[in-house]
Amino acid sequence: MKIAQRLWITLLITLLTCSATVTRAADLATVLTEVKAVAGQTDTLYSHFTQEKHLDIMAETLLSQGLFAYRKPDHLRWELLTPIASGFVLRGQQGERWNGLSRELERFSVDRDPLMGMIAQQLLAWARVDLDWLQQRYVMELVSEQPLQLKLTPRDAGEAGFIDHLEIFFAADRRYVEQVVLVEKSGDSTRLRFTDVKVNGSLPDDIFAAPGF
Repeated sequence: MKIAQRLWITLLITLLTCSATVTRAADLATVLTEVKAVAGQTDTLYSHFTQEKHLDIMAETLLSQGLFAYRKPDHLRWELLTPIASGFVLRGQQGERWNGLSRELERFSVDRDPLMGMIAQQLLAWARVDLDWLQQRYVMELVSEQPLQLKLTPRDAGEAGFIDHLEIFFAADRRYVEQVVLVEKSGDSTRLRFTDVKVNGSLPDDIFAAPGF
């Protein structure tokens, strides 16, 4: 009798778990469809950002601040203002990166520079909220609908070797990503907060030009 009871309880828990998983998957599909429709209306983004780096070996949080700009389909500006001025701009396949301390400026092509290509691809995917591309690279879980929060786990074994997961927080209107938390296997983490976000404002061409040294 006891064995039968245990089997029944196990079966019941399994069924409830499966039901919850199916419901969650359906919720995620519905939410992603809504986000895709809303984000598709975004042509430009301009914001400040704060990057907080938490290291297991340090009690102090490492802070840096900067600017981010995006213009559809493939223009980017990612610029650190503090503690050391540096950054890059991208216009299609071509771009320039700079170091404000050494006043060095270097041109690059995403076709010939794999690292810059990967960075540009990631930033463009998040700016566009390119869910098809992101779902190819990450397993997505719905953490919360209001506010919308997703958890992403890398599918690629190489990336999964050092990244445990990403936490993505969307703005209330779901038109852009408001925060990204990257949790590493080591326990270190990085939080990016985007503030003073302007959606679909006019962005002149010189925003996507490197500074003159």
